[in-house]
Amino acid sequence: MKRGLIAATAVAGMLVGVAACGSGGGEKTGADGFKGQKLTVWVMSGSNPAQWTEQVSAQFKKKTGATVEFKVQQWNGIQQKLSTALSEETPPDVVEIGNTQTAAYAQAGALAELGDLKKEIGADWNEAFNKSSLVDGKQYALPWFAGNRVVMYNKKIWAEAGLKGTPKTRNELFKAFDTIKKKTDAEPLYLPGQNWYFFDGLTLGTGADLVKRQGGKWVSNLGDPKVAKAMDIYKQYQAFSTAPKNKDEATPQQGEVFAKGRTGAVIAMGYEAATALKANPGMKKDIGFFTIPGETADKPEGVFLGGSNFAVAGMGKKQELAKEFLKVALSKQNDRQMVKESGWTPKSPDLADAGKENPAVAAAAPAAEKSGGTTPLIPQWAAVENLPNPIKSYMTAVLGGKSPADAAKDIESEINARLAKQ
Repeated sequence: MKRGLIAATAVAGMLVGVAACGSGGGEKTGADGFKGQKLTVWVMSGSNPAQWTEQVSAQFKKKTGATVEFKVQQWNGIQQKLSTALSEETPPDVVEIGNTQTAAYAQAGALAELGDLKKEIGADWNEAFNKSSLVDGKQYALPWFAGNRVVMYNKKIWAEAGLKGTPKTRNELFKAFDTIKKKTDAEPLYLPGQNWYFFDGLTLGTGADLVKRQGGKWVSNLGDPKVAKAMDIYKQYQAFSTAPKNKDEATPQQGEVFAKGRTGAVIAMGYEAATALKANPGMKKDIGFFTIPGETADKPEGVFLGGSNFAVAGMGKKQELAKEFLKVALSKQNDRQMVKESGWTPKSPDLADAGKENPAVAAAAPAAEKSGGTTPLIPQWAAVENLPNPIKSYMTAVLGGKSPADAAKDIESEINARLAKQ
């Protein structure tokens, strides 16, 4: 029986004692207690690479006798869909949740506590990775992966333009784009107007944030001149692109646009190379990566450290089996595979060598270390990301000619209303 659609940040009190009721239901444990069972795991589009998925599935079946079914979800509208699913009597057993959204579901009581499991399999994880899984000091999820954007470029087009090496400053990057525009028939950069995660990184680089604490509550910070400066930088980037100003990087998938072979560069996550290669395997030798350069060579452009956590549904009837899945999925071997296959940043020191096999990892590392950050890890933030995302509307308005100050005024009441939800 469904319990109705509940907004991600208006679900406080939705579930009570979820760990106790979720772990019941007669679930059998022991050597053969899981044999023949099926575990349902929701993952987001692009998150679970092929080889990782294959080896996790095989190891899980060998260990438990159960099978795992990965159900791929789309990011657009996921918060509403996930809120509904987690409030049902038969939710998915394990869910992938964006690291900026985890706190909202945890506060609502929709997730099982996993403190003991974290001690068992993630004692040496970098605290920066684990931070978004904690709410009031308790472990409500486990970090799966995280990373940041880099410049993914087409070496063939850059060679056509006579470009050698890679830019070390923002001005050098813009000059390279200008050269591509003048000397080739390629589009220098594909950057749709609503790549707001990249924009958020730019705000971090200016020393600002998208929201702020004021009078004991969270409110919009889009009116901050530092945010306006970040939007101006974004506008300079977007001027080299003919991409729509009212679309994001997933509409269409920018990796597929890049795969057509006439785009000089995209601002991308490392895994987007796989999207491009799936569409055009022949361009493998043409794909390169470099750190997004900042104003000066010693500090890269600010970047949003995006990623996902795995959580166990508090209402789930297979919590013990779900924990066995997490032990397999987040093992050293499989974390290593994620780094190698998808280009995510290693979350423990002994996985650093795995990144050497993936050039996107090396390109992401300098910015992650020097210029990385996230949106505030607060339960109220998830509502801001709900569709229609007001920050995307702000970006499109500015790119369309409205001043940053006026665009901020137009949407700050909407952001404040969302942040005020409990």
